[in-house]
Amino acid sequence: MGYALYNTKKFLYLQQTFLSTTMEEIDNEKTFEITKFEKYYSEEGLKDKIAKFAKAAGSKVVYHVLVLYYLLQDKNLPLKTKLKIYGVLGYFIVPTDLIPDFAAGFGYTDDMAALIWVINTISDAITPEIEQKAKDAIAKLGLE
Repeated sequence: MGYALYNTKKFLYLQQTFLSTTMEEIDNEKTFEITKFEKYYSEEGLKDKIAKFAKAAGSKVVYHVLVLYYLLQDKNLPLKTKLKIYGVLGYFIVPTDLIPDFAAGFGYTDDMAALIWVINTISDAITPEIEQKAKDAIAKLGLE
């Protein structure tokens, strides 16, 4: 069997076996995992974390956190979206997650990955006004 044909058959097998999971099933599984951290979210805890660790986390992480925080203010936000946001913000607040936040140089890498995943799954709900509020808050924090 030729190499290209073997790889094509291997790809089709993998696609049938592993990729037959729908995007909705993958999204539901990841949503379930991230919402485990919802219990750690509180507005006070989030503000405290930002006040103490904004510089260590960096402007990109804090910007994404603030976008999600401001998005939570929307009363028409679907419950599933709110749960994702509460979960990822809870994950951000917890210092001992997958990569502990105090790990020099790497501590917020996992937080950023989780934030980006949530933002990508709910990006249609993020308005330019929300983005501007987050940018203004970043400027007030001196993280530009």
